Amino acid sequence: MRSRLFLKIYLTLLASLAAVAVASAAFVWLGQGEEESGWQSQRARFVAALIPPDMDRQSVGATLKRLSRAFDADIAVYDPRGRLIASAGQPLPRDMVERPWRHGPRGNFHTMVTELPDGRTVAARMERPFRPAGRNPLAYLALIAGVIGLAAYPVVRHLTRRLERLRAGVDAWGRGDFVARVPADGSDEVAAVAKSFNRAADHVERLIKSHRALLANASHELRSPLARLRIAIDLYEQAPSGNRREEIVRNLAELDTLVEEILLASRLDHVEKLDATASVDLLALVSEEGARNGVEVSGTPATVTGDARLIGRLVRNLMQNALRHGSPPVIATVAQADSMVELRVRDHGPGIPAGESTRVFEPFYRPSGRSEATGGWGLGLALVRQIAERHGGAVRYETPPDGGACFVVTLPVHRARKMN
Repeated sequence: MRSRLFLKIYLTLLASLAAVAVASAAFVWLGQGEEESGWQSQRARFVAALIPPDMDRQSVGATLKRLSRAFDADIAVYDPRGRLIASAGQPLPRDMVERPWRHGPRGNFHTMVTELPDGRTVAARMERPFRPAGRNPLAYLALIAGVIGLAAYPVVRHLTRRLERLRAGVDAWGRGDFVARVPADGSDEVAAVAKSFNRAADHVERLIKSHRALLANASHELRSPLARLRIAIDLYEQAPSGNRREEIVRNLAELDTLVEEILLASRLDHVEKLDATASVDLLALVSEEGARNGVEVSGTPATVTGDARLIGRLVRNLMQNALRHGSPPVIATVAQADSMVELRVRDHGPGIPAGESTRVFEPFYRPSGRSEATGGWGLGLALVRQIAERHGGAVRYETPPDGGACFVVTLPVHRARKMN
């Protein structure tokens, strides 16, 4: 199972080499047949020129003796009926002319049977073949295929080993080891897949950690209103009154708001792009929320692109956060600078402790020195950051020179589409 991919790739490579070798062998064999046929024709013409048909027996015998001494060979010439005309050297088997394939190479001797154009046959037995010396090309093909197969083994093994490590990392991550990562060395496709997996794993790990923290903090924050609600209900049952009823309603509203914020934060974590966007008059929207919450609003008209409901939630959270944790007066201003629109919400309270200006946007942030009974900051500012980022903007905290707290949200200005 572990080496299945390696075997597939390597066996495919070997099969390709075998196919190339077989095709090359067939080509060489066909070429050798044509070469052998051409050589035999030339040899027959050469021998026919040495012993022409009109040469008498004595002259043929003298010529064969000279050839026998020159090539250290046994030579015989037969007429078309197979009768011996002349010979030189040791006698040759009678069936050598009729069945020459039985007299192939034996030891250091080679046989040659040549049929002349006039029907005569020349048979020769010699130590060296009377033909061009050549090497077997099939052996070279086999050697080349073997070398390539051996050289390809470490290359294929290296590639598949990296894929196996990638699979092992994915398996470990799938079993719940969310900190598992895979080696991303190299610059090929395997490294690109490994880097993509690591990026996705980092993103999922952050989401899981965020959700775990959100769940833990939410369950902790829900205890306080639930406890107050239970006490208020018990007291209301013993002695009903309008104040206790209002306390129950207030705690229920706090629970409803907290659950709504948890659901919205969870949904924004999984949203990369807003579903429906439109142009939003930010100054008008801020003025509306300011009138609802008793916040002074000023500035210049500016239009942004986004979800009006979410942007309204962003403005409302900033104002309610300033009213709850700061001191009046609370002021909101809208201004446009180049391609960005800036919303500032300022209060005159104690501000954020030094060094905690970035942590204030964490879910359920509780400033240092603040008791648990007073509660944390919930999800309000965390939602502000999520909504701003989903609209291509950002949020930051500033400390005004004369004290207090100021939250600044920047959003891209709306660009109207040009009509053709």
